[in-house]
Amino acid sequence: MRGLLVLLMTWVLPGVLFAEVCTTQSQMTAAQRSDLAGAAAQFAGMVQRDDVPALQSAAIPELTQSFAAVQTLVGETAAKLSGASLTVDEVFLLDGTSLKRAADGSAPDAQFFCTLNQTAAETDFLIPSLPPGTYSFALVTSSGHSPLRLALLLRQEQGRWLLAGLYPRPLLAAGHDGLWYWTTARTFAGQKQPWNAWLYYVQAEQLLRPANFVQSTHYDKLQAEQVAVAPPAITDGVTPETPLVVKAADGSEFHFTSLAVDDSLGKEKIDVLVHLKTDSVADRAAAQKRNVAAIRALVAAYPELKQAFHGVWVFADAAGQSPYPTELAMTDLP
Repeated sequence: MRGLLVLLMTWVLPGVLFAEVCTTQSQMTAAQRSDLAGAAAQFAGMVQRDDVPALQSAAIPELTQSFAAVQTLVGETAAKLSGASLTVDEVFLLDGTSLKRAADGSAPDAQFFCTLNQTAAETDFLIPSLPPGTYSFALVTSSGHSPLRLALLLRQEQGRWLLAGLYPRPLLAAGHDGLWYWTTARTFAGQKQPWNAWLYYVQAEQLLRPANFVQSTHYDKLQAEQVAVAPPAITDGVTPETPLVVKAADGSEFHFTSLAVDDSLGKEKIDVLVHLKTDSVADRAAAQKRNVAAIRALVAAYPELKQAFHGVWVFADAAGQSPYPTELAMTDLP
């Protein structure tokens, strides 16, 4: 249930006026490709071996200052890579040496537009607060029944590549890849099942997009399709400020502040994952009862969810208290 750890900020900030220089692997010399692929393979191997000391000694200062979070992420990822073969699939060279720090010393926002094979297709990197320097972005995939994609951001210092960011993501959810979820989302849209379609688009993007700061013409298309099919109740998004409000048969209301998907149980279908705003979860029995009632109300309001999902996770959130989770399978609902 852990959310993605992002080692650099991954939301796009305004004010980026000029694009830096991006070199795709097809534009590189053989020596450049070999250098970047070798560095990516080296760091991926460290992750696979759970070699935290080696990673920490080869990380940029911004990461070494708070390496505990990285250590946790590496440990979780290493367990999933045990015995797998690793392949470097793609590398990019990102020249940010012309970036200028602000007068207060803060790092600028950066964007890199990477045209693929002299076509209209692009892969773009939109990275805020990026210190000036030469960077590499690499994608490494693992073999096995539960393959992962490791996205690595590296920075070159004195001729040596250092770890600047690590972004592991699964390539499958409930046994299916991102393209399958994208295609199935379109099928649900054609069947007038907007909730199933919208959530399957969410899953597709999570599997296909290697990191939150990476954008491309393909992701743009996926996101446009998702926006077009979004149910009216969530066209403004689902946030604490704009919650999804669902009424139960008895008139009680449930305010859901996020709507996502989850594959942590490893079932034959993915789960719906929502967060529920509450005043308190101190009384665990009451919190459990409220969570179950919220799940029942959500599925009763949108019964199409029964077809596409294994179940629903609800995390009840109250200020100053740890979230209280409840999972209920669709087969346990009336």
